[in-house]
Amino acid sequence: MSNSLRMIAAGFATLLLAACQTTSIKSAWFDPSYTGGAMKRIVVVGVGGNVADRRVFEDIFAQKLRAAGVDGVAGYTAIPDDAHAAEAPFSAAVEKSGAQGVLMVRLLGVDTKTQVSTAMVPGGLGWGPYGGMFGSAWYPVTEVRQYDIATVETSLYEVRTRRLVWAATTETFNPTSVAQETPGYADVIIKQLAARAVIAAPAK
Repeated sequence: MSNSLRMIAAGFATLLLAACQTTSIKSAWFDPSYTGGAMKRIVVVGVGGNVADRRVFEDIFAQKLRAAGVDGVAGYTAIPDDAHAAEAPFSAAVEKSGAQGVLMVRLLGVDTKTQVSTAMVPGGLGWGPYGGMFGSAWYPVTEVRQYDIATVETSLYEVRTRRLVWAATTETFNPTSVAQETPGYADVIIKQLAARAVIAAPAK
């Protein structure tokens, strides 16, 4: 098969993969007995990873919350690093922030998967029986692609009762960097929280 045909098939497969580069909810849970109403101030805390990535994540997610009408607070601005070592100082710092909720986000892992796809591509005119031409011939091209799936656990706690209010597991297709993936991830989570009335629905 010619190189041009292979390039067409490879480009087609790449477009398919690019179209799937999103974050989606795989499972979610909500406490139906929660009666605290829409939270107006939420502290965002990234768990694990390096300090730089956590701060980038917390900053971007807090900004997204503010854009949605919620007073989002990046965790590192309210909770000292040494307060993460024990529950008592951590809880005290969260309560001091004046937040109604604390959103804990943890990366569970990144798995590499393999996708095999077949595309039919044109290969020019073909020859029919008795020497006749019958139009374009099509050839199957198989492409093998590897991609990553990042699984993230998100938990929202009510500060006053320290009770878990909402939790979800998400998957992000082919994550690149924290800075690039966080806005889309935040949009998905904020939409879910608004749907459960844990935060007010963004103004239209």
